[in-house]
Amino acid sequence: MFYQNYIKSFFDRLLALGLIFIGFLPFLVISLIIFIENKKFSEIFFLQLRVGKNEKMFYIYKFRTMNEDKDTNQNLLHDNIRTTKIGFFLRKTHLDELPQIIQIFLGKMSFVGPRPLLPEYLGRYTPLQALRHNVLPGMTGWAQINGGANLPLDQKADLDAWYVQNITFLLDLKILWKTFFR
Repeated sequence: MFYQNYIKSFFDRLLALGLIFIGFLPFLVISLIIFIENKKFSEIFFLQLRVGKNEKMFYIYKFRTMNEDKDTNQNLLHDNIRTTKIGFFLRKTHLDELPQIIQIFLGKMSFVGPRPLLPEYLGRYTPLQALRHNVLPGMTGWAQINGGANLPLDQKADLDAWYVQNITFLLDLKILWKTFFR
């Protein structure tokens, strides 16, 4: 509990600060490429409402990987059509998630924790699965290294609950290590 409440946050913010300095140039280059591709400063980042610790809502930031192109009926085109050239690269390398490091520094996220989900999933959790909201959401987590997007929501929620009940420094290091090599 001491690690979770004090040490984890300190390490998260310290590492985030270092990565902000190291990642400043790539962050700037990616932003410039997205701006050139979309022709608008307002379309460099993608913001989406997510559920955080204690079920508080926050906006997650990512680099924008899709445009807002619509068909003749003003419906958004399929994701594969709207994904930009740089967007394919950013998603494949997970560099679209780089802006979340700022949210870690600000204390809204952690490097390791349950991935923040959309608000519409709130009513779907069992009491055990709802434990995911007792900790800060993470850029990566136990569910991500054990199948991630390929898992059904219930299985991801169970893995997230297991993580919350078993948080340790060594477990976080293991998750970061496996994430880096995936």
